[in-house]
Amino acid sequence: MATTIAASASGTPANATVYVRNLEEGIKIDVLKEHLTEIFSEYGNIIDLVAKRNLKAKGQAFIVFDDPASAEKAINDVQGFELFDKPMMLDYAKTRSDKYILATSGEEELDSHKRRRLAEKERKQAIEATEAQKRLKRPSETAETSRPAKASRGAGLKSSNPAAAAVVPEEYLPPNKTLFVQNLPDSYDTANLTIIFERFEGFKEIRLVPGRKGIAFVEYAAEAGAISAKESIAGMTLEDGKLMKVTYQRQ
Repeated sequence: MATTIAASASGTPANATVYVRNLEEGIKIDVLKEHLTEIFSEYGNIIDLVAKRNLKAKGQAFIVFDDPASAEKAINDVQGFELFDKPMMLDYAKTRSDKYILATSGEEELDSHKRRRLAEKERKQAIEATEAQKRLKRPSETAETSRPAKASRGAGLKSSNPAAAAVVPEEYLPPNKTLFVQNLPDSYDTANLTIIFERFEGFKEIRLVPGRKGIAFVEYAAEAGAISAKESIAGMTLEDGKLMKVTYQRQ
């Protein structure tokens, strides 16, 4: 019967990677890694240890074990242990390590994990872009409502305020099942595009736009297929040196 490992006090789900912070920043990375390896190797097999010099990652490290139970024991035992006169603060990492997934589940699961991670990143970027758009709109909306009625624009006239017309940039649109393909050669038809896109899971159809050359929509049965296709095909060089642009359909 498998043992259930509880989440940490911070609520981060248990996994095989230990996140260490409050490390001495003045120590050389090689020396720091050597000491961390010596301490944590007592708790299990370490398959990766990440510590970097850049400003954002200073004073932090990630120790990846091949078993969540090893990470749990290390967190319980080493929490607050002083290294170079500073107490280490430990928790589970917020995401699973790529090397752990590769070692325990193989390349196929790692590819799926990377696609999910990219989709989540794009979803967050889309939310941030939408929130930024709302912040841009608020001052203009307030100004419009505070004007006298006689100064309001006539019905049907468009605002000249660029913030009011702002939309989420295509590159930040959240993932969905349909791709919008642009910059296609004029000679490309459904058959040409099917050859490119049908190799990805869940491919359903190509939809050309009547009267419009150079663009098309590609539909998949699920987001996973669209994400895989976008990752693999965006920027592909076509005839005449054209670079295919692939984004998600605007909903």
